[in-house]
Amino acid sequence: MQRIRYSRYLKSIIILLDLMVIASIFIFFFISRNESLKFHKETWYQNVFSLILLFLFWMLLSGRTKIYNIPRNLTYTLFLERLLIHFLFFILGVLLIGKVSKNVFFNSDIYWLSLYLLVFIFLAKSIIFFAIKYLRSLGANYRNVMFLGDSGSTEILKNIFEDRKDYGYRIFEYEKAEIKAYELVEFWKKNGIHTLFLSTENSFSEDTEAQIFKMAEENKVHISLIPSITQSDFFLYDLGYIQTQPVLNQARYPLDYYANFLMKRAFDIIFSLVILIFICSWVFPIIALLIKTTSKGPVFFLQKRYGFHEEVFNCIKFRTMVINDESTTKTTQVNDSRITRVGKFLRKTSLDELPQFINVLKGEMSVVGPRPHMLAVDNYYKPKIGRYSLRSMVSPGITGLSQVSGLRGDFGDIEVEMKKRILADAFYVRNWSFVLDLVIILKTVLLVIGGDKNAK
Repeated sequence: MQRIRYSRYLKSIIILLDLMVIASIFIFFFISRNESLKFHKETWYQNVFSLILLFLFWMLLSGRTKIYNIPRNLTYTLFLERLLIHFLFFILGVLLIGKVSKNVFFNSDIYWLSLYLLVFIFLAKSIIFFAIKYLRSLGANYRNVMFLGDSGSTEILKNIFEDRKDYGYRIFEYEKAEIKAYELVEFWKKNGIHTLFLSTENSFSEDTEAQIFKMAEENKVHISLIPSITQSDFFLYDLGYIQTQPVLNQARYPLDYYANFLMKRAFDIIFSLVILIFICSWVFPIIALLIKTTSKGPVFFLQKRYGFHEEVFNCIKFRTMVINDESTTKTTQVNDSRITRVGKFLRKTSLDELPQFINVLKGEMSVVGPRPHMLAVDNYYKPKIGRYSLRSMVSPGITGLSQVSGLRGDFGDIEVEMKKRILADAFYVRNWSFVLDLVIILKTVLLVIGGDKNAK
């Protein structure tokens, strides 16, 4: 097994840096608002206890928000979501402590204090997050891994590891078809294998599989199972317990709960009205004029798409192509001759999607959700990819997790890329939160400003 010597030290250093940032900001605000108490020793002794109380509160809260449980594949989107939730609870706690204790240390202009904490904590933790990612992309802080049992899901995971060097996985290939105990253990020791990824679609006998698990346990090699993308059981059920007996319960998704649905719908309406009134009211006429003066045809393009529970609706977009008979059957290609000059700009900046805020107001779409595909695309992939229909358990979105994660467009191996996109959509359905929606919107705005390289 690969000996991981520095992970705990690294986590300890990150925690100490966070506490130093918090202490520095609180002390700065206390001194700047209480000049007369700068050299008052008794006050400082009292406030050392207050600061220790803050540290304990931060650490206890981190046990619930898991901001220090950072897996290698954690996206910046989810990282920001965890951090924002943690920060909001922390500030609420500080406010409550200040109200109860009447301590000047906790009442040093709390609003400015919160703003400074937000900026500096997010800045410090973002720098650390990307620094670790960069070091891993250079080959530092890596994990030695291997795969057993070839399958479509195994190839997808290998492809992800090869594309994302910042995850820090070093793959060792085990070439032998037949599993022999002593050879496998020797391979683990020689290459310092930390994790064995085992496909659930493997062709090993029950005895061989049981032996692999036993040897891995004895040699302290971690095993991660890779479920088949076509196997629905992993998506249909959640593991629960009745006393100590594990049971598989029918999964309920976050938006199945009415309170969550109501919150998302209210946000969709308010956000769409703001965009339509303050942005679309003057952008629409400009875009419409450009489209009409550069190509023949209507300003808007209506295309039937599958929505919530696979109900068909008319998705509204600005027309970006010349009029053609393949617009509902043929996907966009690189340097597609059907795309107009104005259309290319609209697609690159995603401005062609703005009319879909009308779909949102009508209740046919949401601001954030799985992007709706052409009917022909859905009908083609639905029987080929298991749990493809899971994406229809929520309303389709103008933007989504797969888009801000770079899973947009038909590049490389189309089958593999589509499976990645569906997995991202399935993750969103099962892990929705309001904060996740906000982070996706923020990342979408940054993509629109910078231009999406995967847009065609």
